[in-house]
Amino acid sequence: MAENTNTLVSVVIVTCGVGNYLSDCLDSLEPQRQDFREAIIIDNSLNPDFFRRIKERYSWAQIYPSEVNLYYCASLNKGIELSGGEFILCLNDDVSLAKDFIHNALKGFFNDNIGMVSGKILRKDKKTLDSAGLFLTNYRTAKERGYALSDTGKFAEAGFIFGASGCAAFYRRKMLESIKEGKDYLDTDLRMFYEDLDVSWRSSRRGWKSYYIPEAIAYHARGGSFRPESGLNKPMAVRYLSDRLFSDLIKNRYIVMLKNERFSRFILNIVPIVLYDLCLWGYVFLFRPKVIKIFISDRKYFARALRKRNKLIRLVRA
Repeated sequence: MAENTNTLVSVVIVTCGVGNYLSDCLDSLEPQRQDFREAIIIDNSLNPDFFRRIKERYSWAQIYPSEVNLYYCASLNKGIELSGGEFILCLNDDVSLAKDFIHNALKGFFNDNIGMVSGKILRKDKKTLDSAGLFLTNYRTAKERGYALSDTGKFAEAGFIFGASGCAAFYRRKMLESIKEGKDYLDTDLRMFYEDLDVSWRSSRRGWKSYYIPEAIAYHARGGSFRPESGLNKPMAVRYLSDRLFSDLIKNRYIVMLKNERFSRFILNIVPIVLYDLCLWGYVFLFRPKVIKIFISDRKYFARALRKRNKLIRLVRA
């Protein structure tokens, strides 16, 4: 497979034009151009100068400027629709890739039922883990395995995982097509946050598997494109999110649960779920009361999530 990768792989990158993140990302991709057929950039910077600068410097990449900020999910949907690869590597612009990332990550698609692959994602210091695979917790939150731990070799073995972190997720197109909701590969109601858990959960329910390849290494400045620099790599990162984004973070967890959770599993995990929500809403009432109004205004999304759930149940039964 690796010998023929450039006919199989498309790379899709979403950027807001913050700092030098996109340039670092593309600089890390350039030595691997033999491993992919196209690089598609969805530019949400709304900055013509940024667009021209990137277009001139990286003529080998296809850049599509947006008239409005599409946010992450809609941007990836647009890039995936434009792409032609059998495998699609979706990247945040604040991710850079180690040498041979694509070549190594493709080894994870060794079986036709593997729908996504994750590499080992480190922080930019190249010493701290950011993700060694995505997992679903009993609280019904997304857990990045190894998050914020020192990379001591603990996650050096390849193996099956629940899903891949959205910052550097490698998808099989056939899997994405099989879980597509209308025109959406990723749920645009989520905008950003929890979209990776949603894709992982939906694909799992359709019988797809996910795999972790530790030799495929990437480096991530978590939240670099939307969080102030003072909040990067800090504990309790939600403190640094705007009220709008914090509300999205809360809302999206409920949407993903409504769409994907089995009733029996919900009952089994009711205690940790309730404990998590008590702590979460206690924090909101005490320190972020403006979030409550935003959250209530978004209630229409929950009805839509239930309709998507019914469609998913019919697909699973079929």
